[in-house]
Amino acid sequence: VDLVESGGGEAETGGSLTLSCAVSRFFNNRWPSMGWFRQAPGKEREAVASVDKSGRTRYQDFAEGRFTIAYDNLNLALSLEMNSLKTEDNATYYCAICGDDYCVSRYAADYWGLGTQVTVSS
Repeated sequence: VDLVESGGGEAETGGSLTLSCAVSRFFNNRWPSMGWFRQAPGKEREAVASVDKSGRTRYQDFAEGRFTIAYDNLNLALSLEMNSLKTEDNATYYCAICGDDYCVSRYAADYWGLGTQVTVSS
């Protein structure tokens, strides 16, 4: 498996969780951009945050100021620190490797992890 997410679980409103995605060594230095996406039941998969090879990060409006994406090049791990969690953040979170420089659309993703569930209770 090329991408393996971990770190999902349960949190209360206002709490924090940090997701991690282990990236296969095959992808080391071979990706234009990487990102986190999420999908809630009955909804389309949507972008959350992304990082490109220059280290530039991009966030969707709902994630700006609350979430932080980072890529650890030494340990080949993509992380997503999530703070001030809301019930609206309930979803399965996926990491992805994208074929463009932005990774802000699910259609740009070439590889997906299997996902990790995040449940936020009020």
